[in-house]
Amino acid sequence: MNLRAQRAFGRALTYLLLLLGVGIVAVPFWYMVATSLKPQAYIFEIPPSLWPRQATLANYVVALSKDRFGLYFINSLVVAVCATALTVLVAGMLAYAFSRLDFPGREPLFYVFLVGMMIPPVMLIIPQFIVAKYLHLLNSLVGLIVVYVTMNLAMQTFLLRGFFEGVPRDLEDAARIDGASHWTIFRRIVLPLSRPGLAVVALFTFLSSPSSIVGTNSPGRMSPSRRPPAARFRSPSPSSSPSISPNGDKSSPPLSSP
Repeated sequence: MNLRAQRAFGRALTYLLLLLGVGIVAVPFWYMVATSLKPQAYIFEIPPSLWPRQATLANYVVALSKDRFGLYFINSLVVAVCATALTVLVAGMLAYAFSRLDFPGREPLFYVFLVGMMIPPVMLIIPQFIVAKYLHLLNSLVGLIVVYVTMNLAMQTFLLRGFFEGVPRDLEDAARIDGASHWTIFRRIVLPLSRPGLAVVALFTFLSSPSSIVGTNSPGRMSPSRRPPAARFRSPSPSSSPSISPNGDKSSPPLSSP
């Protein structure tokens, strides 16, 4: 087998593996779309079918017309977009400071950010609730945006600092000779050259913001009329607080369905 045949065989094998990978990734998405077009009676059929026998749009009609889906979708979109924009902006400035500026305590402060990545979000529910209560951010979308920004800030700062470290310092030195300030260098040199990193940070933040059930389901965080689709549990009401029986025992009322 000559060199040209070996290259053709290697290229064909590469394309075959890529097509196999695309098929593995695409099949679950296609099954999701096909299942959404099936009637309720055929959703859990065994063996599962990759093509709906009786395609129908009834499931979409029910989902869009029930339980104020439009309001949930708009609020989720607003929260995700605002949290993403603020996270990219603040994390970008922090990453630039940690990678380019020399100030006392820079490395210890950066390690504090790394420690923040190791704290489980569940442990922050009560502190976040207390802070939001004193700042009067309960039952508001602003409170959710602030929570999502703070929860994503450490991880995204760590990612962007790595991207900013890869930007050649010679470009910044040349701009500094021409009289450019740190803000000009950050805005016109570092950010444009770090577009792939900014895209990754924006994508991670956007995907994690509306899907976080911890923030939206915290008691008193949001009112039922403003919750994103993932938050469908009722906030505790005064009538649902534990009652004390005459013999001193505490008893809770039965849970109601959301």
